[in-house]
Amino acid sequence: MSKTMRAIMCREPWDYRLEEVPMPEAGPGEVVIKVNACGVCASDIKCYTGAPLFWGDEHRKPYVEAPVIAGHEFIGEVVELGPGAGEKYKLEIGDMAIAEQIVPCWECRYCRTGKYWLCQVHNIYGFQPVVNGGMADYMKFPARSLVYKVPSDIPTASAAVIEPLACSIHAVQRGNIEFGDVVVVAGAGTLGLGMIGAAKLKNPGVLIAIDLMPKRLEVAKKLGADIGINPSETDAVQEVLDLTEGYGCDVYIEATGHPKAVEQGLHMIRKAGTFVEFSVMREPVTVDWTIIGDTKELNIHGSHLGPYAYPLAIDYIHRGLIEVEHIVTHQLPLEDYLTGFEMVQEGLNSIKVQLLP
Repeated sequence: MSKTMRAIMCREPWDYRLEEVPMPEAGPGEVVIKVNACGVCASDIKCYTGAPLFWGDEHRKPYVEAPVIAGHEFIGEVVELGPGAGEKYKLEIGDMAIAEQIVPCWECRYCRTGKYWLCQVHNIYGFQPVVNGGMADYMKFPARSLVYKVPSDIPTASAAVIEPLACSIHAVQRGNIEFGDVVVVAGAGTLGLGMIGAAKLKNPGVLIAIDLMPKRLEVAKKLGADIGINPSETDAVQEVLDLTEGYGCDVYIEATGHPKAVEQGLHMIRKAGTFVEFSVMREPVTVDWTIIGDTKELNIHGSHLGPYAYPLAIDYIHRGLIEVEHIVTHQLPLEDYLTGFEMVQEGLNSIKVQLLP
């Protein structure tokens, strides 16, 4: 095996390079995979374009530790198992495997109480060099990782959607959807579409997708949406109020990453409804905070990552309960990463773009 490999190296905003870097090696409890595919996430683009969440501002330190190999939506084939890793994860050479995007410290207050996805250290693949990401020929899962075997008959394109689908499932869980609820998912990108698929399994009364792009609303209906609303063509808030006798939706899940969708949700949701915020916003959001308390007494639930949801995502994809193949629109060679970034940034003709090493 070669001692070097290709990797997309994040160095600073707008400066990602295809470089030759040393091959990873598996130490005790570690796994090395040959990467089959790695998706380009909206958060990758926000990092690429310099969002303060990643690069810091007057209120926070930088989250990114550059240089680092980018990518956290990966899937691959096991090529090396460190001592004890095979027994720990029930893996063999040649198996398809995935790791959760966060690599917990297992020592902080959050990790010790089972909330590992909120780990104080918070190493996530593709943002710190101790957890280099999947936009490379090979990558390593450190010993602290949460690793799962993936059925070999799941196509690569679908298997590389496990990570975002796990995030979508967690967001839906945070919505506490009840039978008969009117549920709105704002944003029909990769995450929003996964939320539509997951929410459908909760048997809501009406499932509504909101997006500015008709093609994405068509995909949302394939994944289970009963109604698609395009805010550029109609008053989305009024349409939901009309559908609910003026009360509003029971659950609103925000997955657009745009501040306007937050304001829209606050006006669209009923009193005592549940608002789930998942998005990574590029800029601060300003709304009438009074709506949350004095006006509607809303339940505001944040949603972060996909804790305890990877096995569910793998199972739902494997059994065809959530047809993620509708979400993947483009696969590009690793060296065409800038084209992939541009496609995701524009968002006009693509949904999920994946890079193939």
